[in-house]
Amino acid sequence: MAAHDALAASDPGGAALALLGLLRTDWRALLAELRAARPVLVTPAFTLVTRMADVREVLSLERVFTVADYARRLDPALGGPCVLTQDATPLKWRERGLMQVALAPEDVPRVRAVAGRAADEALDRAAPAGRVDVVQEVFRPAALRVCAEHLGFAGPDPATMSRWSREVIGHATANPLDDPAVRDRALAAGGAMMEHLHALVGARGGGPPADSVAGRLLGTRPPGGAAIGDDRRAVIVASLLLGFLENAAGSLVNLVGRLLARPGLHAEAAAAATDPRAFEPYVWEALRFDPFLKVIARRSRGDHVLAAGTPRATLVPDGTLVLAVAASAMFDADALPAPEEFRLDRPRHSYLHFGLGHHDCVGGDVGAATVAETARRLLLRPGLRTLPGEDVARDRGVFPDRWILGLGRPGDADGAEEH
Repeated sequence: MAAHDALAASDPGGAALALLGLLRTDWRALLAELRAARPVLVTPAFTLVTRMADVREVLSLERVFTVADYARRLDPALGGPCVLTQDATPLKWRERGLMQVALAPEDVPRVRAVAGRAADEALDRAAPAGRVDVVQEVFRPAALRVCAEHLGFAGPDPATMSRWSREVIGHATANPLDDPAVRDRALAAGGAMMEHLHALVGARGGGPPADSVAGRLLGTRPPGGAAIGDDRRAVIVASLLLGFLENAAGSLVNLVGRLLARPGLHAEAAAAATDPRAFEPYVWEALRFDPFLKVIARRSRGDHVLAAGTPRATLVPDGTLVLAVAASAMFDADALPAPEEFRLDRPRHSYLHFGLGHHDCVGGDVGAATVAETARRLLLRPGLRTLPGEDVARDRGVFPDRWILGLGRPGDADGAEEH
């Protein structure tokens, strides 16, 4: 923060950009300083919020801290508004309700089976080589299989589905300077995706299976005569894809990386992986130490005093970009005991992996089952290890594209041979 203050005195905009850079690199040290000394940091470009109580306040007040910034990026790509870009509107409540009906929590065993089968098939294919690109061969294929078999949106092929998702969500969440080339690629990808979806939804008999989420969306009629046409149902299905694929793959890379970085923890998690219920706490606690979704952006509507009645009370003026730092909130000692310790007994409300409030992840059950089961199948493999010189390659510094890990060859005595 001393370096930030020195730069801010002469170049406030540069200091704000440097802070964003640190949130991608040395974020643990930065956020520890902020929680201790400046829990609500005001800059000319945005306001950073780092304590759990304040992050929860931001995420819980939908009419005050809005998702308006996403609308100008996502809505043009989808050809209209979607649940992800709406605040307390009839469209948001009606279509989120429809999504909740279609995303039945009873489907979790099915989702686990689909993701686990995809992961095992990929790992079986890779085992003879003794190494695997877990991003392209395991994590993304498992998530795409869930999209196809459970969500009911297969796309023309997996590579095209991946490209559509990456281009659209990349512009929405990882294009801070509004690069027009990134925007144009997102509009083109979104247009092609929606054309495919409109055809899928309009096919009816030849469309998604009736027992898939998309099939349920097509078959459900809201009460009271509220009309939801095929165009809106196509946008709902697109919202499910965009909220799922990149988050699942990114979360898997981060949590597996955390487990492999500590040999003792890796051994513990691998032993627990024989029991899905025993393994799951390792997933969410590992992800707390390196969450994929570190910051949740909101735009204030009207003046608001954040953390009123506390020493950190701060006026947030109308129109402020507010960055609620979920990664910091999950290390707030006032909210979590011994936050620097890896503990398996933390209650689920300690975590913000799926957001909070009116815009929490409506497909959280599907996402959680996909991430936990895919990671579990990987940790069961003997000889799983990082390889020298094989670091995670990321698109735009955010989205993982490649990560080569070692696997034990069939017949190896201990699975620990280097290849």
